[in-house]
Amino acid sequence: MGSIQHIAVITGASSGIGAEFARQLAARGCYVLLCGRNEERLRALRKEIGADKCDYFTADISDTRSCIDLYAAVREYHPDILINNAGFGVYGDFTESSLTKELSMIDVNIKAMHLLFKLFLKDFEKQGRGYILNTGSIAGFLPGPHMSSYYSSKAYVVRQTVAVHTELAMRKSPVHVSVLCPGPVTTDFNRNAGISSIFKGISPEECVSYTLRQMKRAPLFIIPTLYCKAIAAGSHLAPQRLSSFAAYLMQKGKKRIADDA
Repeated sequence: MGSIQHIAVITGASSGIGAEFARQLAARGCYVLLCGRNEERLRALRKEIGADKCDYFTADISDTRSCIDLYAAVREYHPDILINNAGFGVYGDFTESSLTKELSMIDVNIKAMHLLFKLFLKDFEKQGRGYILNTGSIAGFLPGPHMSSYYSSKAYVVRQTVAVHTELAMRKSPVHVSVLCPGPVTTDFNRNAGISSIFKGISPEECVSYTLRQMKRAPLFIIPTLYCKAIAAGSHLAPQRLSSFAAYLMQKGKKRIADDA
C-alpha cells in the first residue's frame, strides 16, 4: 500500500455520510476499508475511489455473528481509524411503529456500534495508537416523540462514548475517541425511515469536511452547526418535558412516505 500512513474502517459506507468519509479520507491519503450491506454500491464506490486506495466488505452488522466476522476480516489490515457510522431510524409513535424494524435498528445502532467500539479499542490500545469516531446525532441529547427508539439509541452512543473517553483520559491512553452529533444531513436517512422532512439539512460533504478538520484536535464532541451546538447546550438547561415537547413539534412536521410494515 505504498506510503499509506493510516488505514480506516468505515461502517455504513455504501451511501451518505459513510461514503463521503471514504472519499475524503482516501483523498487525504488513507487506505479505506468500506463496510456495508449493499455490495453493488460498495463496488461502485471502490471503483470511484480507486482499487489501490480501498477495499470493501459486505456484511449485515445487525447480525452479531456477521459483525464479529467483519471485525475479524478487516483487522487483518491493522487499521488505526474506525469510523463507527452505520445506523438508521424508524418513524412513528411507539405503539404504532414496527417492532421488527426497531429491534433491527437497536441491533445496528447499539449492539453493532458497541461491539466494534470495544473490539477495535482493545486492538488500538495494544498497538499504542488509534482514533475511533462514533456517529451519534443531536437526537442523542433529547427525548424524541415519534422517533423515540431512534433518539434513545443515539443517546446510548453519546453516553457510551463520553464514559469511555473519560476512562481513556484517566489512564492517559494514546487512543482518542469522539462522537459525531450532526443534525439533519441530506442523505437517504429520511427515506429509509419512511418520512420526508421540511427541515433542510447540510450536505454530507459539509458534515464530513468539518468533522475531519475537528478530528485533528481529537475533541470529545463534534457538532457541525451552530444550531446543533445550541441544541446540545440547551438540552442541559431545559426541563426534560420541555425538550420532549419541542422535539415532538419538530418531528410532527415530518410526513410519512412509507408504512412501517
